[in-house]
Amino acid sequence: MNRGARILAFLAVVLALMGSTACNKLRARDQLNKGVQAYKNAKYEEAIERFKNAVALDPGLINAKLYLATAYANQYVPGADTPENNKNAEQAIDVFKDVLSTNPHHEAQVNSLKGIASLYFQMKKLGQAKEYYTKVKDLDPNDPEVYYSIGVIDWTETYQPRMEEKAKLGLKPEEAIKDKKVCEELRAKNTPSVQEGMTVLQKAIELRPDYDDAMAYLNLMWREQADIECGDPQAREEDLKKADDWVKRTMAVKAEKAQKIANQPGGITVDK
Repeated sequence: MNRGARILAFLAVVLALMGSTACNKLRARDQLNKGVQAYKNAKYEEAIERFKNAVALDPGLINAKLYLATAYANQYVPGADTPENNKNAEQAIDVFKDVLSTNPHHEAQVNSLKGIASLYFQMKKLGQAKEYYTKVKDLDPNDPEVYYSIGVIDWTETYQPRMEEKAKLGLKPEEAIKDKKVCEELRAKNTPSVQEGMTVLQKAIELRPDYDDAMAYLNLMWREQADIECGDPQAREEDLKKADDWVKRTMAVKAEKAQKIANQPGGITVDK
């Protein structure tokens, strides 16, 4: 075969490969569209297969991977500790991490990190959940919900050991811990999370002034602070007063939101 013929043969192979690649991309998008339709109809198993097909046909199709991870996540049932159920969460996390490994656009990064963080939280893997919510915060520092989520984790990390110690001492939840040694140990353990929790919840409210859920948790965080004042009843009372103030602010915001809904056309009406 002469040189000209070899070049023509090479070009023919290249064109064939390009045509095959283009065809696969079209087929991938078709599978993605059909998967989205199945997903919207809550046919998650069918949707998963469609999204897997789309990824196999076009590994660079980020939206297919994001939908695949989200479909796996929707199959996960929080609290059901079975191998099959946990596998759904693990598969979702693996796909989200695969998306992140491709250095995708900003929105895909944020959505993937949020997906991983949410699944870890539901699986009660709080340290890993906080790690990924912190990554979201670094990418999107103006998202109040991320600060709120970190605050919820901080409160969970402090509330559980506090209740365990009170149960051991035979105390009611609202009673102060008078055992100095136990209180000091609890303060050393909980103070970092209490301080961080207050900081991030305040930030969430700063970014969203009517964030009543964040206000409610700030109330709870002040109650955590009150229980590690250790032998200082005045400081404890001041903390509890601040907690009560946040309860009042929470209720006021909720009432204001309810009133706005009631005033909207088609809003809530009360029979007179």
